Amino acid sequence: MRKKKWLKRLAAALVILLILFVLASNIVVDLALVPEKMEQTQAFEDITEDSYEALVQTDDIEQNRMSSLEKTNRWAETADSEALSVTTADGYLLKGMAFYQESESHNWVLLLHGYTGWKEEMYPIAYEYARRGYQVLVPDMRCSGDSEGDFIGMGWTDRKDNLLWLQTILEKDADAQIVIHGQSMGGACALMMTGEELPNCVKAVVSDSAYTDAYSIFKKQLRDWFHLPGFPLVDGAGLMLQMRGGYSLKKASALEAVKKSTRPVLIIHGQEDVFVPVEMAYELYDAADCEKEILIVEGAGHAQAPDKAPGVYYNTVFSFLETHGMGVFG
Repeated sequence: MRKKKWLKRLAAALVILLILFVLASNIVVDLALVPEKMEQTQAFEDITEDSYEALVQTDDIEQNRMSSLEKTNRWAETADSEALSVTTADGYLLKGMAFYQESESHNWVLLLHGYTGWKEEMYPIAYEYARRGYQVLVPDMRCSGDSEGDFIGMGWTDRKDNLLWLQTILEKDADAQIVIHGQSMGGACALMMTGEELPNCVKAVVSDSAYTDAYSIFKKQLRDWFHLPGFPLVDGAGLMLQMRGGYSLKKASALEAVKKSTRPVLIIHGQEDVFVPVEMAYELYDAADCEKEILIVEGAGHAQAPDKAPGVYYNTVFSFLETHGMGVFG
């Protein structure tokens, strides 16, 4: 009799633990991948503040950033632009902005923003491409900016969505030659796209501040932001995400994708990046089975390389692209 009571209590305790685990896993998914839920919590404000404070704060970075924004804003106000949209296979409406140049260039860039970001964050890089004669397309990825979606895609669902934007470019310009340039999550997405069957018009990929895979970066940030162990919460969150959002954190791997890449890849990273460790850049570079280059910028934090060393950054990018057949027309 006592044994039966003990077994019942044990079973009840296990059920309660399982329920708590499922609840905690769902909370992790909501806090990490659903902006509407994130913004309702104090944790999101704290993380945003901590993230800003973790960036490298130096006068040169701030001055270069302000100078870049000033030039970018003047350009964006007068540029020949067009709002565009596409609808994903699962029914979400995604929004983007195209910027057209007067030159006869068929060079295009598809610019991809970072985690919880929006297209306007990429406008300073768009400006640098535009003044060199590139036509520019900058989308809001799913569940970001003006685009619809239930979950941030961590680059994985976005890799398929962005094929629609490539098709949009080809509808605008059948002779287009395209570089995909992404930053942070967008950089990881750009690399994930190299594992897909890309149209021949895609000539090169530039990946700035990318992580190796969504599972690893989730595990790191769960520890850094919430002081919680990655296991078993990340695995639980991954299971919940697969059930609710339809994709796997473990499959969302830029590292595995670049092993199949047939496009030249330029990997850029800040040496002082505390969000995505610089070691991930070296892992991605070593894994890439294609023509490749790497640029590590001393003194730059996460996605700060263009502001820390703008001359080095853009000279490297456009020299790399020229090497692979995409010249400058501006």
